[in-house]
Amino acid sequence: MGDLVVGARSGPGEPEGQGPSVGAVEEEATAVNLGKSPDEDGMRRFEQGSDGTGGSGGAGASGGRWSWGRREQESGARAGGSERKKPRSFWKELPILIGIALVLALIIKTFLVQAFSIPSQSMQNTLQVGDRVLVDKLTPWFGSKPSRGEVVVFHDPGGWLEENPPTTTNPVASGIQKVLSFIGLMPSAEEKDLIKRVIAVGGDTVECKGTGPVVVNGKALDEPYIFPGNTPCGDKPFGPIKVPPNRIWVMGDHRQDSLDSRYHQMLPGGGTVSVNQVVGRAIVVAWPVTRWSTLPIPSTFNQPGINSAAGAVPAAAGLAGAVPLVLLRRRRLIKKQRKDC
Repeated sequence: MGDLVVGARSGPGEPEGQGPSVGAVEEEATAVNLGKSPDEDGMRRFEQGSDGTGGSGGAGASGGRWSWGRREQESGARAGGSERKKPRSFWKELPILIGIALVLALIIKTFLVQAFSIPSQSMQNTLQVGDRVLVDKLTPWFGSKPSRGEVVVFHDPGGWLEENPPTTTNPVASGIQKVLSFIGLMPSAEEKDLIKRVIAVGGDTVECKGTGPVVVNGKALDEPYIFPGNTPCGDKPFGPIKVPPNRIWVMGDHRQDSLDSRYHQMLPGGGTVSVNQVVGRAIVVAWPVTRWSTLPIPSTFNQPGINSAAGAVPAAAGLAGAVPLVLLRRRRLIKKQRKDC
């Protein structure tokens, strides 16, 4: 008796599409047990019997369900999916992000802005002890010089500050402060910087007699920013003083609690500060948030005529330089006319 066939096409007259033969089912079960795809052997038979004759127990061309091309495409897709790079974890990217942030902070501190802490009462009430101000360090790189009325940070010209005692004896805290000050997030304990208001610049004549007011180039200053109860001169009248070129005369807003230009006239420079010592202009109080404010130039420094004396210097220099040139040109023209004659 022949093998039992259910739905298989064993001859040209028999119907097809009735389901797999018992032998085919057994072969697929064996393939599964061997770890193969149920249709893998069937695909091989499909290739062998694609001419319509069929292989041993194989299906005809019309009965094939898979092809090698499709199997290869699916295998390639699975392989490609396994080869895709997995994104880095957050903890692996965190050191890179921190490094980038530190480099950016260092660039900003060096060339753009830097934070400074107010250590004393010399600028009250404009600035209070503990305030953090942001200082513009960009414009000095382009040749900008301090102007009257600006609040500026400058290095100790020499002899203005005593030796600073260490702020902490804890080596860990000291190391953290050094790192943060290096990137501009904290003031340095080793740098000797001061913050004052520019009253006069190179070429100006400044003085203050008795109880004031301060006079710049013959113009009296109206100074509402002075600490309440102080006089414009404080307890140290001065002048008149001619400020040398490329130097500034500075004073604190708390006139009776500020060791400024008035108290260092015996030092080189006569109490003035070189513009090369200026770090930059304080532009805003950034901390605490309740004290947030800008630091504009008071209007008294923009009054008419205050620039006249300083402005006369370059004008006179220009006139003195132009006269010899005009005389030399005139002499050449006279010589040329004589030769033509």
